[in-house]
Amino acid sequence: MIVWQADFYRRPLRDTSGEVLWELLVCDLTGSFTYQALCPQSQAIAKWLVSQLLKAAGGNLPNVIQVFRPQSLSLIEAAAQQLGIRVEATRHTDALKQLLLEKAQNYSQSGEAYNPLALDKPPPTPLPENLWGEEWRFATLPAGDIEEAFAERPIPILEMPEFLRPINLGLASTVAVPGVVIYGGRQSMRLARWLQEARPVSLNYIVGEPAGLVLEAGLVDRWIVATFEDKEVAAAAQTYESRKQMSSGLHFLLVQPDDSGMTYSGFWLLQGQ
Repeated sequence: MIVWQADFYRRPLRDTSGEVLWELLVCDLTGSFTYQALCPQSQAIAKWLVSQLLKAAGGNLPNVIQVFRPQSLSLIEAAAQQLGIRVEATRHTDALKQLLLEKAQNYSQSGEAYNPLALDKPPPTPLPENLWGEEWRFATLPAGDIEEAFAERPIPILEMPEFLRPINLGLASTVAVPGVVIYGGRQSMRLARWLQEARPVSLNYIVGEPAGLVLEAGLVDRWIVATFEDKEVAAAAQTYESRKQMSSGLHFLLVQPDDSGMTYSGFWLLQGQ
């Protein structure tokens, strides 16, 4: 399978007439293949993208194009649809983001402050009340036990991408991988399905009054999963964040009806960007 990562957005550059320039930047998962092209903002349409993607492919179109920028998504989807290419919206476009950071140095002469990875994120929204479970807690699992505990079990919703499996992150089997367990009760399956549609990315402790857990999901979405003022819970949350640093950012979210350990509704391996 051929997978590309692509960004199509305006840059701090202008043509000779003063019109803002947009750049298409494409690479493969390793960054060994790259393609770039500039166009005036007035020509930044799907038709132009189709022609450039064909040029980049040289007769060997990708199966999937990964996109991290919301403003790029609809245009790339429109062009990809004409070419029969599937588009995947994901924050995990490491090769592309590295390439964007390297190229950003070429724009320094423009005099404009420019961060090629900056995205406008909305403030976090409370989780819908009709989905919230009965209780939640912090938990840990040894890295070596995660696949055995979940990969072979009949869990309705299971997200364990290959690149996030502990062995592929080089984690020792004894490393404690932190996570959050939500006991959803009767809402357990409904909550798991909602989370799957939201596409969880990471679950982070946010210091504040009150403090809380914020779920990063989709490309820029943010959801308030829980709030708390209890000092013991805050201390556990700090330990949770410390353990994430020891596990290369790997953590998990588990939704189950109760604490019997007999039935699971959904399990996600997560890693912040």
